Amino acid sequence: MRGNSQEPITIEMMRESLYAAVVCDALDALGYPHQSPRVSLRPWTTDRLLVGRCKTTLWTEMAHVDPNPYELELRAVDECETDSVLIAAAAGSMRSGIWGELLSTAASNRGCVGAIVDGAARDVAKMREMGFACFARGTSIYDSQNRQRVIDIDIPVDIDGVRFEPQSLVFADVDGVVVVPKEIETEAIRNAWQKVHDENITRDAIRQGMKATDAYAKYGVL
Repeated sequence: MRGNSQEPITIEMMRESLYAAVVCDALDALGYPHQSPRVSLRPWTTDRLLVGRCKTTLWTEMAHVDPNPYELELRAVDECETDSVLIAAAAGSMRSGIWGELLSTAASNRGCVGAIVDGAARDVAKMREMGFACFARGTSIYDSQNRQRVIDIDIPVDIDGVRFEPQSLVFADVDGVVVVPKEIETEAIRNAWQKVHDENITRDAIRQGMKATDAYAKYGVL
């Protein structure tokens, strides 16, 4: 595994070697035990790790004709950068599919690598064909126009009691979603990196016949 105590751990290196659970473990050890929403944010379009920096959007439901449909969501998409992950904080609403193929295409063109939707998505097959990572509570066939809209962007948002801040690192895979507070990012990622290395050593020892109890006593990792 690449990386030493001096070498910066890049996002590309994180994609190669880390995963959501080990990052969650590192945050636990640093006294941050509530960095993963407990609600199910399922990976609808990929089985691979999604990692990048939060581009936050706050959504609300509506029941009237919107004179400027899609205004802020399109602005958010156009402002995405390399390794952005679009965070759609919609309070779990299933009123409409607020993320789909066209937004994925536009966001991808700007360097965005995925979306995490606390609500519903749609165009799942098309996003899967594109290879665009989308995590969501579920799906809805309805378009968001006149049903839901973005009311703010680039602000701290809440998903199930977990705070997602602009530019914070976020990881998502089949186990769940975890966000890393900016103030402990370097330490958390370095510790997760080391834990992966230690887990590999422990796994090899168990495969070679060492009992799990003895491996844990020797290496302190499980």
